[in-house]
Amino acid sequence: MDFMEEAVDLVVLYQVEELPKGVEQQIEVLARAAELTAEAMPNLRTMTNLTEYWIEVNRLENQADQIHRKLLAHLFNGKYDAIEVLKLKQIVDVLEEAADAFEHVANTVETIAVKES
Repeated sequence: MDFMEEAVDLVVLYQVEELPKGVEQQIEVLARAAELTAEAMPNLRTMTNLTEYWIEVNRLENQADQIHRKLLAHLFNGKYDAIEVLKLKQIVDVLEEAADAFEHVANTVETIAVKES
């Protein structure tokens, strides 16, 4: 959540009026990872039905990596001036960190589940 909040703060602080095409895909991946995580957390009590959760979050994080790389390529294609590239790159990097954080949570859940089995 901290990374997503940071990204929003950066958009406001940097006065970014339009995000590059592809950021909406990053946000959709993050929203899905958040939904899956919220749905999985009650299952920690019984340690059941968690395998699909960490597999899907891992898949989503891989998808987020691909989106991030495409966004970086887009930012450096010459459409934006250098200052705008710096601003936008920091925003998309923070969103990528959010995806990594969801994967970290899923990996932790997997580790706990394996130790408890």
